[in-house]
Amino acid sequence: MRSFRLIFALIIGLCILGSGSLSAHASGGQYDGGQAFDKLIRGAVNVFTGWVELPKRVIMTSQEEGPASGLTVGLFKGIYYGFVRTAAGLYEGVTFPFPAPSGYAPVMDPAYVFSTDESAGHSSY
Repeated sequence: MRSFRLIFALIIGLCILGSGSLSAHASGGQYDGGQAFDKLIRGAVNVFTGWVELPKRVIMTSQEEGPASGLTVGLFKGIYYGFVRTAAGLYEGVTFPFPAPSGYAPVMDPAYVFSTDESAGHSSY
């Protein structure tokens, strides 16, 4: 167990230390640690809130198409989007030191499960 902690701490330390030099190299010498940190936080939030897609999709589909669709189609949409959001969060958490996609842009739209598109009244997937 102790060796696992040591290896984990070493990997995290190398990611943190390497993130500045890798990002500075990729952006032509200017490192923006704030964007990398935002990407890490966004990834962590999406990993821990990916499951919220399930009730969100059931409710959204119920409101748009009726309760029967909400409990069937909405359930499957929720499982799918929950998996995708969690996987996107893992990807962003692991790749936070690198500006990929370009400029540390979010992998999913909206970036967080709780974000909404004000004009449509629901998420902008």
